[in-house]
Amino acid sequence: MSQRQIKKIQTDTDVKRKATKQVVAHIKKKITSEYVGSEHLKEWLSEIEDILAKDEFEIKDYIHARKSLNDIIERTLDEEMRFKLRDSWYSLGKALEKKAKIN
Repeated sequence: MSQRQIKKIQTDTDVKRKATKQVVAHIKKKITSEYVGSEHLKEWLSEIEDILAKDEFEIKDYIHARKSLNDIIERTLDEEMRFKLRDSWYSLGKALEKKAKIN
């Protein structure tokens, strides 16, 4: 078997992390302008990137981050941004529910 045929087997952690990274990238694309409260979202993005940088996947950290994002969404006064962020929040929830299991 040649080296091209050998595929890396993705662990459950790899899949969970990849799903979260995709949602974070999606959120970053949606932030097109400054709005009242955008600093809270930027702080959240910084926190989630720190979580993603860890070697261990701790589902509790991701659940906490998801709840924090929901809180930020509910405090966002800009209606258009709130709807955009809410869509991303649902995407994060769906991705984690499909991929992550609480131990």
